[in-house]
Amino acid sequence: MNTKDWRRHFGLREAGVYYALILLMAVIGLITASSGGPNYFSAANLTNILYQASLVGMMGVAMTVILITGNFDLSVASVAALSGAVLISLAGAVGFWPAVCVAMLVAVAVGLLNGAIVQLLGINAFIVTLGTLTAIRGLVLIVTNSRSLLVEDPAVKAQMVAFEGGRAPIQAALFAIGAVLIAGAAYAMVRRKGGAPIGVAIGGAVLILLGVLGGAGLTVAKPVIYTAIYTLIVWFVLGFTTIGRRVYAVGGNAEAARLSGVKVGLYKMAAFVLCSATAGFAGILFACRLGAINPTALQGAELTVIAAAILGGTSLFGGAGSVVKTLAGALLLFALANGFNILNLGANYQGLIEGTVVVAAAAIYTVGGARRRRAA
Repeated sequence: MNTKDWRRHFGLREAGVYYALILLMAVIGLITASSGGPNYFSAANLTNILYQASLVGMMGVAMTVILITGNFDLSVASVAALSGAVLISLAGAVGFWPAVCVAMLVAVAVGLLNGAIVQLLGINAFIVTLGTLTAIRGLVLIVTNSRSLLVEDPAVKAQMVAFEGGRAPIQAALFAIGAVLIAGAAYAMVRRKGGAPIGVAIGGAVLILLGVLGGAGLTVAKPVIYTAIYTLIVWFVLGFTTIGRRVYAVGGNAEAARLSGVKVGLYKMAAFVLCSATAGFAGILFACRLGAINPTALQGAELTVIAAAILGGTSLFGGAGSVVKTLAGALLLFALANGFNILNLGANYQGLIEGTVVVAAAAIYTVGGARRRRAA
């Protein structure tokens, strides 16, 4: 790899979200240490950040896929809330796992509806999913009867806790995932002649380092494990399979992809289904976490999901995006929120700074992309 490639891969556009995450955590850690506050870098706090970011990170990965195809889905948080409401309302009557199946079917049905309206009727995805966001929120009110629902059956509660609760040791998983990421980056370097995802390799090295520093006793909540496994699968499919190459082709130039024999409509429809199904699973985890659901659950979370994807450099115009960087974007947002809580700054400035960070990231990616196109 020549000097130009190294400069590009380690530049702000390619690795900016990693630099931002490291810098943010370092600054917050120094401030808390100098002020005598709680240890920001304690294992308990770091794993808490991972736990808080897990559901948004999971939905962000799916959002990245749909953005790569050139579409948009504003309804993810509403779908998650609906799935959670369906689970809580049915679990006591039919059992936990049958209720999970129904909740997932509902989520998939919403994805099919969104995809069908966008692809068959040709209506803009932003408009369609804005409409379904509102309609599904109405369904949540109907399912919950505008009040909080909770599970009272002790057996069902125990199943929910077993599915979402508890912690699992992750040192071995960190080593394994880190090795897979580094090996994947090396493979990409060979196949793409210098186009290796350096940020992915750095992420793999960081995971291995965390495993070494955390020791055998390092544990995380189960949703973190689910998110890591899901992200790894999607990353592999996008980066190393024909399906992944076609997904990028569909978003990059739909007409060229169609002329090459790619079923553009099918891939775009599948992205909507994947996004809604992922949101449904996240909603199930959210409901299991609380053992209850209220009509306003996850309201506004769709903006955080989209912000995580934007921070990860995903193009809103399709054809470009990285699920690993989206996950880093989600961690950045929740590391920032966690830092505000530790520093007792309250929520007054949190929205202002988070919004500024998102706009700054979008500006960096846009300017960097324009310079690259001019240089080419």
